Amino acid sequence: MTRLRNAEGIPLVRVTGDPFEAGYRHGAARAGALRAFLADDLCRLNRLLPAPDSPVSLDSLRPMLSAYEAEIRAATPDLAEEIRGLGEGAGIGHEPALLLQLRREIMGYQKIPTMGDCTTYVRSGVLAQTVDLNGDLDDQIAVLDVTRNGRRALVLSFGGLLGYLGVNGDGLAIGLNLVLGGDWRPGLPPYLAIRHLLDTASGVDHAIEILRGLRLASSRSLILCDATRAACVEILGDELREVDATEHTNHFLHPGFAARDELNVFARNSSLLRLKACRSGLSELSPDAGVEDHFGLLSAPPVCVADTGDIRSERTVAAVVLVPGRGELHLRPGDPSRSVTRTFTL
Repeated sequence: MTRLRNAEGIPLVRVTGDPFEAGYRHGAARAGALRAFLADDLCRLNRLLPAPDSPVSLDSLRPMLSAYEAEIRAATPDLAEEIRGLGEGAGIGHEPALLLQLRREIMGYQKIPTMGDCTTYVRSGVLAQTVDLNGDLDDQIAVLDVTRNGRRALVLSFGGLLGYLGVNGDGLAIGLNLVLGGDWRPGLPPYLAIRHLLDTASGVDHAIEILRGLRLASSRSLILCDATRAACVEILGDELREVDATEHTNHFLHPGFAARDELNVFARNSSLLRLKACRSGLSELSPDAGVEDHFGLLSAPPVCVADTGDIRSERTVAAVVLVPGRGELHLRPGDPSRSVTRTFTL
């Protein structure tokens, strides 16, 4: 296994200082990549959205960006300033920096057949997951080493995102899954909510308490883990439910949410298959399994979703193993069955 603090081939960005300065450092470090991403069919959105004859533009998205920016600033003013700093540091301006945070909300529900969108689990103090995304985003991976109010965190990022998943110095790890339901509306994007939790929460119970006070923009499932407890929560609109499970794919598990699940039949079949395969693989995993054992599970189909060559289809663009007790983020970029492990440590 490759063990490098600044893992070879993966940008490590140190995000320190006041919120604006932190964002500026991130933007300056990734300026060329972010400008190229924005120039690529507007972060590839116009190759993913269902109306290629009516492409979206920054002008057409401006009212949406403004509505979301107001919600982000009200809920997490530090992150709003960090986004402003990101835009200045990268030389792209404020609205494009907002756009980078809102790509998933702009895409909304994708009513097309799909085969993946993350498999996540907790076992024996380890949180592990695949990252299944469309848009060929494995070329946009970076790891952020964030310090905010004296608390450090390692955060996986794609294309300028301030948050996605990660682990903080208090021993809290957070992973996520897409679930589809309810009305997606201006609010705090879940990726930013996860970053906010890593910046502010000391453990699972504290994180859930903070999460209950946030108005999220879109539905998600989060799995959280610390030294003493693991929890899975599903968010649908303004409702949050804790689920008796430590594995999740992309369909709602809580009985109160299942009837409102909007996942299409193809994606649901994939989600059920991946959940079954995940649980089967975990039943064969030793309680003292190491990082590479977890990557073995994450690298095997159907948990690992293959590339079909269609940019619109989700595929596994990374796999991550978080060890919160040791402050470690282990990453295999791209197809995890074909890449080596990079290790980042707090």
